Amino acid sequence: MKSRPNTSAVEHYLRELQATLCCDLSALDGGAEFQTDAWTRESGGGGVSRVLTGGQLFEQAGVNFSHVTGHTLPPSATANRPELAGAPFEAMGVSLVLHPHNPYVPTSHANVRFFNASPEGKDPIWWFGGGFDLTPYYGFEDDCVHWHRTAERACRPFGENLYPRLKTWCDDYFYLKHRAEPRGVGGLFFDDYTEGGFDNAFQFMQSVGDHFLPAYTPIAKRRRACAFSERERDFQLYRRGRYVEFNLVWDRGTLFGLQSGGRTESILMSMPPEVRFRYDWQPEPGSAEATLTEHYLTARDWLKETDDAV
Repeated sequence: MKSRPNTSAVEHYLRELQATLCCDLSALDGGAEFQTDAWTRESGGGGVSRVLTGGQLFEQAGVNFSHVTGHTLPPSATANRPELAGAPFEAMGVSLVLHPHNPYVPTSHANVRFFNASPEGKDPIWWFGGGFDLTPYYGFEDDCVHWHRTAERACRPFGENLYPRLKTWCDDYFYLKHRAEPRGVGGLFFDDYTEGGFDNAFQFMQSVGDHFLPAYTPIAKRRRACAFSERERDFQLYRRGRYVEFNLVWDRGTLFGLQSGGRTESILMSMPPEVRFRYDWQPEPGSAEATLTEHYLTARDWLKETDDAV
C-alpha cells in the first residue's frame, strides 16, 4: 500500500522553490524584478503568478505556483486513469518558462507538481510529476552535455536506470507529432511517480526542482553576451512558433489547466512575448539555422559526448 501523502510539506517546498527561483533568476537577469499577481479560483484554490518582462537577459520569464482543488478531475487527468473519473482532487505545482532576448541563450521550461485524488470509499491516490527541458535556437555541444549531466545527477540517488528512462520519456513527450520534430534537446520528464513510497517520491521531485538552476544558469551566463544580428533574432522568433504549437496542441499541462478552470493568464504565461509564423520556410542548407534540426534536434545520448562541460 502506498504511504499517505504529506500535502502540507509539498506545498511548503513548492512555495519556497518559487521564491528561490524568482530571487536567483532576477539576480541572473540583472535588470528587472518579478511582478507578483496572486489569484483565486472560484471552484477552489488559487495561486501566485510571478512574471518578469523586459529584463537584460529575459524578454519574459514566468514562475507560477498553483494549488487548486475540485470536485471532479478533468478528462486530461483521467485519460490514463479512468478509475478516477469523477473523483475530488487537489493539484499543486510550480512551473516556469524562460524566454531570453539573445537567440544564443536557450528557452527553457521546468515544472514539478503533485496530484492527490480521493475516490469515494478508497484511500487517496497520489502521484508526482515534472521535469525540465531545453529549447535552443543555436546549439552548443557543451551546453547540451552540461544540461544532461546535471539532469543525470538529479536522478542518480534514486537509481542508475532512472535518468535514461526519464530522458527517453522527455524526448517522446516534447515531440511535435505533426512536424515529426523534437521541441528541443530534452532533459527529464516524469508523471504518475510514486516509486519508493511518498517520502522517496517527494525527495525525487525536490531533487528535480533543485537541479534546474544548476542546469540552466551556467548556459545562460556563457551565451548571454554572444553578438547577434537581425538574422539570428528572426530565426529565434520563427522557432518560437514551434513552442507555441506544442503548448497549444500537445501539452497536457496546458490542457489540464484550461479544463480544470485554471487562470488563463497564468496558464498561457508560457507563451513567448513575440513570435513569427512563415509559410513553409526552410533554412539554407549548410547554414547555422539548418544545423539546429540536422545536428541537435535528433535522438542523441548526450552523456556519451566527449565535451566536458562540468
